Amino acid sequence: MERYLHLNSWLKKKFGQRVLKICVDGGFSCPNRDGKCGVGGCIFCGESGSGTLKRQLSITEQIQNHLKSYRGERAEKFIVYFQNFTNTYDSLENLKRKYDEALFCSDKIVGLSVATRPDCINEEIVGLLKSYSDRFFVQVELGLQTANDETGELINRGYSTCTFEKAVRLMSENNLDVVAHIMVGLPNETMEDLKQTVEFLNSQKIAGLKIHSTYVTCGTRLCQMFEQGEYVPLQLEEYLDAVVYVLTHINSQVVIHRLSGDAPKEQLVAPIWNAHKKLVLNGVDRILREQNLVQGQFYEKKE
Repeated sequence: MERYLHLNSWLKKKFGQRVLKICVDGGFSCPNRDGKCGVGGCIFCGESGSGTLKRQLSITEQIQNHLKSYRGERAEKFIVYFQNFTNTYDSLENLKRKYDEALFCSDKIVGLSVATRPDCINEEIVGLLKSYSDRFFVQVELGLQTANDETGELINRGYSTCTFEKAVRLMSENNLDVVAHIMVGLPNETMEDLKQTVEFLNSQKIAGLKIHSTYVTCGTRLCQMFEQGEYVPLQLEEYLDAVVYVLTHINSQVVIHRLSGDAPKEQLVAPIWNAHKKLVLNGVDRILREQNLVQGQFYEKKE
């Protein structure tokens, strides 16, 4: 029995077979790093963003390397995932060139997933993304992290929760799937903040959710805060309880893409449990099973 709507199961049902993501580095930057709206990025973000830098390879080379490594053993259909930094932060011409290269380099590609910021979404970009939806599955991943704007300022997010709301509205009006990112264990956040974030998400038209643990990596502002005693990461059990709360209170129709962030092990400072993904997955499954809980069990629809 699946106790929450897992991405892999949802994709298999949608496409009739297993579908995997291919992570691609499109060579993008971020307005929160180059000075447009800030410098240094969010306090938890390292020099490589949320993925591994592969900028010495073209988009086609990255995808072909992935396809060769799978050799048809795990899947035959793939979604290209532009992951690193802000993947709508470029001219419309360059965005189209990069998306086209990714989508049309192999007939095994069935979808496009773009990670970005809500302040880098506008009508022209939404129009470009929508133009692919007749032939490909298209989804946009938006970082929210928290609905608390005070925390947003503390983590140097660079945009308001209202900006997120406007971006979601624009994309939902154009029938684009939105996947929201939230982070559990941000500095100064309490369980009440998490509850308010979940309540906010339930008021938005999101199709998917990524739940990230807040981890400390070397060279970040958060690492400085940790070393100076200004930030204490959550213990594993605290994190598990928080994830279970999110799952049981989020709309049951929301697809769960992730239950924890994956820190680069060579850069991880704390918490150490973050390096062991199965501790989180197995821990959440155990709590849900032992307490007979399912996704959306305590969801309350707001009129």
